[in-house]
Amino acid sequence: MPDTLISIAQARAVIAAEARPLGDELVAVVDADGRALSENVAAAGDVPAFVNSAMDGFAVPADTPPGELRIVGESRAGAPYPGAISAGEAVRISTGAVVPEGAGAIVPVESASEPEPGRVRLRGDPPSDAPAGRYLRGAGEDMRAGQIVLTAGTRLGAAELGVAVAAGRAQLRCARRPRIAVVATGDELRPPGAALGPGEIHNSNAVTLAALARRAGAIPVSSAGASDDQAATEAVLSSALASSDVLVISGGVSVGPHDHVKPALQALGVQERFWRVALRPGKPTWFGVRDGTLVFGLPGNPVSAMVTFLLFVDPALALAQGMVPDRAHLTATLGETYRGQRDRDDAVRVSLTETADGLRASPTGPQGSHRLTSMLNADALMIVPAGHTAAAGSRVRVQPI
Repeated sequence: MPDTLISIAQARAVIAAEARPLGDELVAVVDADGRALSENVAAAGDVPAFVNSAMDGFAVPADTPPGELRIVGESRAGAPYPGAISAGEAVRISTGAVVPEGAGAIVPVESASEPEPGRVRLRGDPPSDAPAGRYLRGAGEDMRAGQIVLTAGTRLGAAELGVAVAAGRAQLRCARRPRIAVVATGDELRPPGAALGPGEIHNSNAVTLAALARRAGAIPVSSAGASDDQAATEAVLSSALASSDVLVISGGVSVGPHDHVKPALQALGVQERFWRVALRPGKPTWFGVRDGTLVFGLPGNPVSAMVTFLLFVDPALALAQGMVPDRAHLTATLGETYRGQRDRDDAVRVSLTETADGLRASPTGPQGSHRLTSMLNADALMIVPAGHTAAAGSRVRVQPI
């Protein structure tokens, strides 16, 4: 492919054409938080399975008028009343307990009193204190037997797991989590906390990119550094390719004399799909494949690495798990004028605040690709098209991150 700049949308389309689901596996529902569901889940039975009470109170025949009734027993959650009730009778009942046969309404505790043991007096407005169906939860109100309640491609969270359990499942078939290797290149990089010599910096990219990968459902299997040497770079990348479904490299993909990533990948048989995107930050982004493994060469500047991961790697990890990449956008009012780049789209980090007039988007400060602090308090990316100025007070679309 010629070394021309392609658009963000074109880059995403190329990546989507190469990303494939990686298969699935059975996972215990208690371990499935954050996993991607790879099957439809149907309710094994009606939920709830029986008519039950929505209130603590007394189960009575439908349309029972105010007055005194005889208390003939109790229905508790997990311990139903075994018989049926008739006119003039009531059963004490707890929220969620089975409504006994013959009962057609619930009178809450607050609407009743017990003048003596074994008797309850209903207080209410004539003609009836207990209209039919009052405070009853019908069988199957939440789910019907056989109903599809979760669909393949859903990312499982607390609500989804609760629904799965209520539907009768103890295990779920989930997409296999992509194994991701992270390689940060550069002689200047030192581990977190290490003493720094002249010209050296701490390797923040290895930490931030692995964290983003975990958030996207991937499993970081290795995090390595590569010095600015052709042979060393090739050796590190060869090992990373052998152990991963997705390889993410930061730095070394530009055209400087010490940028060895592209020739190393070529030597290892990785086929280039594109290089350079009309994006700031992130112009030298590279993408290729080898035997189904997706390889991303991201810029070394820390903000560039994070932004290009969010725009390109994150959607690929979703597709590898059988999910549709999240393209949700919000609309907000821009708090200050932002002048975009002449020839590239600008990915501006913005914070979002709620106002009486809706969401307000504000750039997080200076937007240089070396300013990692611009990612602090960043709630979304605002893409300002090339040659465009976004005016203060205008309505803009932002992509939550």
